[in-house]
Amino acid sequence: MTMYKSPAIRRYTIRLVVLMTLYVILIFTAGWTFRHSDIAGVPAIALAIAPALPIIGVFWAVMRLLVEESDEFMRMLQVRQCLFATGFCLTVMTIWEFLQNYDLVPAGNGGFGAAFFWFVGLGFGAIYNRVTIGPIA
Repeated sequence: MTMYKSPAIRRYTIRLVVLMTLYVILIFTAGWTFRHSDIAGVPAIALAIAPALPIIGVFWAVMRLLVEESDEFMRMLQVRQCLFATGFCLTVMTIWEFLQNYDLVPAGNGGFGAAFFWFVGLGFGAIYNRVTIGPIA
């Protein structure tokens, strides 16, 4: 069985590989720099924000895929997947915030923020599509 591969999917895959490669480079660079130097001020802020930029780029890449995909059925599946991810993320983060409000969990989230849960939800959304629609050839 072959997997559906439109030109939009190929462009999305390339964007994702580039952005995730950049993310890995930046997260390791930032971590190493903060552990091994006395960086402070504006450069520290810029370096701390730098790994977030490729993640933001992934959000853009997903939305670009929705715009560029010419097959309406595939676009509908991707929209369903994104809606599932958004609902999942909002649910997890809302529950976590209420648990924090009543001091039932520590402040912060150990690095697992909204983007992490949105990406997890995107995976669950793909599983949901596969279970409810079936495999797409």
